[in-house]
Amino acid sequence: MAASFRWILQLHRDVPKAARFYSEGLDFTINVCSLRWAELQSGSLKLALMHSSHDQTTSQKGYSSLLSFTVTDMNSTITKLMALGAELDGPIKYEIHGKVAAMRCIDGHVLGLYEPV
Repeated sequence: MAASFRWILQLHRDVPKAARFYSEGLDFTINVCSLRWAELQSGSLKLALMHSSHDQTTSQKGYSSLLSFTVTDMNSTITKLMALGAELDGPIKYEIHGKVAAMRCIDGHVLGLYEPV
């Protein structure tokens, strides 16, 4: 089974304000919204917003949007991506809900991988 697109993640200083911007300005539906996290949707596009101070959003590691994918086999996916030039950006994390990993592709863009339990 191929990887399926999960959501786009953006870092914001004020999550409720950003959620309101997308909701009111672009007609996104707000599925979840708290001070630290929001999930919005427009058709099949899902957008996640996460709280971060300005210093963390870009200056420390140069992160921008993060593309996140749900995968069926974390280890084989990581092996394939590394063979194509990607690097792990930290260790694989084993959360209650599943495995989570971040990778940087050859151009430095970040990919999030998620394997549910």
